[in-house]
Parts: sequence; C-alpha cells; structure tokens
Amino acid sequence: MSQKSIILTGGGTAGHVSLNQAVIPSLIQEGYKVNYIGSHDGIEKELITQSFPNVPYHSISSGKLRRYFSIKNFTDPFKVLAGVGQAFAVMRKVKPSIVFSKGGFVSVPVVIAAKLAGIPVVIHESDVTPGLANKIALPFASHVFTIFQDTLKYLPSDKATCTGSIVREQLFDGKKIRGLSLCQFDASKKVLLVMGGSLGSVVLNEALRSNLPELLEAYQVIHLCGKGNIDSSLEGLKGYKQFDYVTTELPDLLHAADFVVSRAGSNSIFEFLALKKPMLLIPLSASKSRGDQILNAKIFEKQGFAVTLEEELLTKNTFIKAVNTLEKKKNEILDAMKNAESPKTPIEMVKLITQYEKG
Repeated sequence: MSQKSIILTGGGTAGHVSLNQAVIPSLIQEGYKVNYIGSHDGIEKELITQSFPNVPYHSISSGKLRRYFSIKNFTDPFKVLAGVGQAFAVMRKVKPSIVFSKGGFVSVPVVIAAKLAGIPVVIHESDVTPGLANKIALPFASHVFTIFQDTLKYLPSDKATCTGSIVREQLFDGKKIRGLSLCQFDASKKVLLVMGGSLGSVVLNEALRSNLPELLEAYQVIHLCGKGNIDSSLEGLKGYKQFDYVTTELPDLLHAADFVVSRAGSNSIFEFLALKKPMLLIPLSASKSRGDQILNAKIFEKQGFAVTLEEELLTKNTFIKAVNTLEKKKNEILDAMKNAESPKTPIEMVKLITQYEKG
C-alpha cells in the first residue's frame, strides 16, 4: 500500500503557520508524507524549511487580498491564477488525499486548485470572525474548524465545528533556566516578555523603550521587537534583552516569563493561556486591521485571562499603568486560567483533519 500524502498551506504571518508547525510531527508519526505549499518569499518559507528540512516546500505565485483601492488589485488576480496552475501541478505530482489550509493570501490558489483536482480541503480559522482568505476559500472547503465558539455563527452550520485551541507540544518543552540563560538574566527579579508579532510593532516598541528605566527597577525585560527593529544603543543594557525574531528559543523564553505583553493574535494568546502566563493585550487597531485582534482581546478579558489596552490609547503613561494593573491582577488571572479548557493535542487535531480525506 502506497504512503498517504497531505498538502499543508498557509502563510503571510507566523500565526498562519504555527498550527501547521504543530501538526506536522503528528502527521509524520501517523504515516503521512507531508508537502507544504507557500509563497516564494513569505515568512512561511523560512519557518517550514528551517523547522522541517525534510518536508518538501513548493513555492507558488500569490497575490495580496486588499480591502482598499490599489492598482495592484487589477494585476494580483493574474498572480492568483498563476498560483492556481502551479498548485494544481504540485497536486498532480504529489497526489494528496487531503489539503489542510491555515489561511493567509497564499492559501487561496491552493484551495481552488484542490477543488479543481477533486481533493477534499479542510480549513482552520483561528480568529473570531473569518479572515478574507478563508471567506474566499469557504465554498471550496469540505469542512472548517474554529478555535472560538462565536465563530460558528459566521459559517455554514453543516460544515463548521469548534475544536478549541491547539497548541504545539514543543511549547511545553521549554525550560525557564534556559530562557534566563539566553538573556543572561538571573532569578532575582520577575521577567516581563514583550512581543509585537512576527513583524514587530513600532508603537509597542516605543512604549516599552520609553518606560525602560522604570520597568527595569522591577523587572528583567525580554523584548521581541521584530526584524530590523533592534536598537543598538540599548545593546548590553543590564536586565534588558532584545531579539528581532526567535523560533526554537520561544518556548524557553516564554517559560522564563512571569508576564507577557503582546498583540492579540489568537494562536499566541492561546499559547500564553496554555502556559498560564498573565497577559496584557494591545490588539492591532481597527484602522490597521479588520478588527479580529480586538475581538480576541475582548473575549480573553471577559473570561478573566487578560488585561487589555487599546492601541489608540497607548502612550508612555498608559503602558506603564497597564503593566502595573497586570501585576495587581496576577493572582486573579491565574485563578481564571486554572478553569480554562485544556487545548487539543496535535494528534487529536490530525484525527479531526484526516477524517475528511479522499478514499
């Protein structure tokens, strides 16, 4: 009997890749030959090829789906069409029994190609409201899984299920002592980890750095500032360690942290919840996004897992006040987190995905 194969897709941000990273080892363990389709130069290429060098990575053309006017809106459909052809050719060669899509621009041509090739598609939506790519892909899908129960009201009831969160097992392998060592920190002060997503956040970086003298009196600070955002004038400052981007080090850094300040992408916040890290969430503003992070943050605040601060209200003073509020509410937040539903394991997610595979 020939080995079954599966194609994974998703990209544009680390959030569109992290679940795929979580399930790949379990898929391999279950005997699947895994192939990945992504863009030529998106973050997914770096993350997948570095983490899984034995997983074939296929680059295709993909346009950007914009909600605003741009001349490229007239040319990008041709890139998507080219991507459909390229993805279709990969499928003819790989012959997958199923395609699993995590969303992002690059997933659209892959999902369309799968439909043309007669291959079942399973989509995963991790935000409260479906993203534009997943909305476009929805008619081509056999089933959609969601993290939030609230998301089901935006999807056809006959092909959508809420699974809850899925957290990669490597996250639990992190060690506090390794995280502290990476930063040359000790156990004398609590650790505050501040991250602005895979691309970084200028406003978050500025709010943190403007408060560093005061923060360093009470905390050691790990700062994941985004590529190209290292401030060389702060290199070597005692108690402050900045990284532009991390991959394999993240579990150790999270285990070292007592508190986390972050954007409100759903994959990240469920990871903080799984590790029981009190969090201050500063979601992307509605003017910079479709508002999905605002909804994510509101749900977590309502459930008692987080303190939130709107980006429009973010200043030097409101940032430090919000961190102080997080400190005061630490025990209250940890109590709420004890009662949170446990995340699904990657192997449980694999069983859910593969039930829809072709014959």
